[in-house]
Amino acid sequence: MKVITMSRGIRCAIATVFVAALIATNVIAGPVQDAGDNRPIRTIAAGQKTKIKGTIITRDADTLTLRDGSGMDTVVEITDRTTVASKGGFFKRGTNYDVTSLLRGLTIEAEGRGNASGQLTAEKIRFSKDDLETARSIDSRVTPVEGRVTQVEAQNEALAGQVDELNEVSKAMKSDIDVNKAEIARTNERISALDDYLVQDLATVYFKVNSFVLSPEGKTELDILAQKALATKGYMIEVTGFADSTGNTQKNRVLSQNRADSVVRYLAETYDIPLRRMITPFGYGDLKPVADNDSLEGRSQNRRVEVKILVNRGLTQAMPASAASTNP
Repeated sequence: MKVITMSRGIRCAIATVFVAALIATNVIAGPVQDAGDNRPIRTIAAGQKTKIKGTIITRDADTLTLRDGSGMDTVVEITDRTTVASKGGFFKRGTNYDVTSLLRGLTIEAEGRGNASGQLTAEKIRFSKDDLETARSIDSRVTPVEGRVTQVEAQNEALAGQVDELNEVSKAMKSDIDVNKAEIARTNERISALDDYLVQDLATVYFKVNSFVLSPEGKTELDILAQKALATKGYMIEVTGFADSTGNTQKNRVLSQNRADSVVRYLAETYDIPLRRMITPFGYGDLKPVADNDSLEGRSQNRRVEVKILVNRGLTQAMPASAASTNP
């Protein structure tokens, strides 16, 4: 019998597609009751020094919920004094990160003291770089659900093709299925809360060829969006950059990332929006075009950054029907 071996990278990619298919199934079937909704919440005495290791299962603007190995949840408060860094090794210091790197699905160690609300006010948060790369890979494949049936149908259609391809590959790697199932189950739990947010508002900023400098028109769009965000309770901001198809793939990825970073810097410096309220900006390069790259007009539309105001689904559901109907 011929034995087929596959690299760790291929197995991880296949596991990620499995996870995406599972997420799509949950989305299409409607809201699913999280098994952790009724889990006990750890209460920490005010001033008590505590260190907790676990996985981020939900993330808001100022707090995150951490689930440890025993299934106990802890609410961790993030402040401007919280330091975020990767773990170091022998004779090596860790790398400092922005709080925007605290993605749902990331395994971390949070150390700090209890506050008056029984939460853990984090003084420092540490994680491994490998866990961060895994969380980023998952986050880049899962976008917040916007509640539009047409979008769900489009995602389902795209995933159907991926699942068909995956079924063919799985026939050649039966010996790895059990290992993958266990990893998929753990990863699926880590990202089960990624559909908790709805899009409240959207702005699109356009750029010149090979440029990531904000134009006056782009700044005006961001000014309007920032004012709306500051007037919204519990908001988060998602920033994604794009490029047209001219140039090579790597160059377009870097350019689109620089465009997204320019938007984040403008919002932080001009409106003092905390970085913890902004999801890690991501550059897609020339992927996901909105217009035909064969025309001058189409390419100009693809050189863009999309900025979304996200609000917690629970907050919008709590609003009166008349008020909720006015939200985009």
